[in-house]
Amino acid sequence: QVQLVESGGGLVQPGGSLTLSCAASGSIFSGNAMSWYRQAPGKQRDLVATISSDHSTSYSDSVKGRFTISRDNAKNTIYLQMSSLKPEDTGVYYCKTTVWPIAYWGQGTRVTVSS
Repeated sequence: QVQLVESGGGLVQPGGSLTLSCAASGSIFSGNAMSWYRQAPGKQRDLVATISSDHSTSYSDSVKGRFTISRDNAKNTIYLQMSSLKPEDTGVYYCKTTVWPIAYWGQGTRVTVSS
């Protein structure tokens, strides 16, 4: 059974920074791509960033240049470093991985960007 546990959310002012963490269980971690999604209030869940097993990364246009995804295979953890935060970055952030054919999600961590 795969378990994902996010942490690090909170309230931050516009222009501020925050780092989210997602701890994964199981030996599948190092061989799996991992992703961060976010769901703004009243909106669908959207892909924010992905990191593959070889550490290649991709980002949505809305966060490119401001967010950085990384992974530490020794700790079975991925991170999302967020800077220059905007009010529109507000939402619940989820990490996800797929062990074909099942997609596993964490419970989410809430980020609020507000003055």
